[in-house]
Amino acid sequence: MLLVMMIEDILTDLGCKSLSSAATVDEALALIAAQAFDVAMLDMNLNGRDSHPVAEALAARGVPFFYVTGNTGHGLRDGYADRPMLKKPFRQEDLIAVLVRLQDQQSSSPRG
Repeated sequence: MLLVMMIEDILTDLGCKSLSSAATVDEALALIAAQAFDVAMLDMNLNGRDSHPVAEALAARGVPFFYVTGNTGHGLRDGYADRPMLKKPFRQEDLIAVLVRLQDQQSSSPRG
């Protein structure tokens, strides 16, 4: 919980207007169904469950996301191995770099 609060503080300082967090896969899926997101930060493990269903839901809605993990990252599924990944613990600069990368990808991708 302390890490979530630290991340929320960093994102607020960066100008993020609305933040949501989920501790479980079910909470995350409910948020994805109920809200629109500009970007998502996804832990590979949510309360002991693999977060792959969340990655699938985000991808289906076209939400750019990146992984955060304390593990090696070998658990990345096919189709999502190209997603940026931050290893815990990470520095604020690393978080900012990933967000800038996703923003740049969004602004350079063609819109249909």
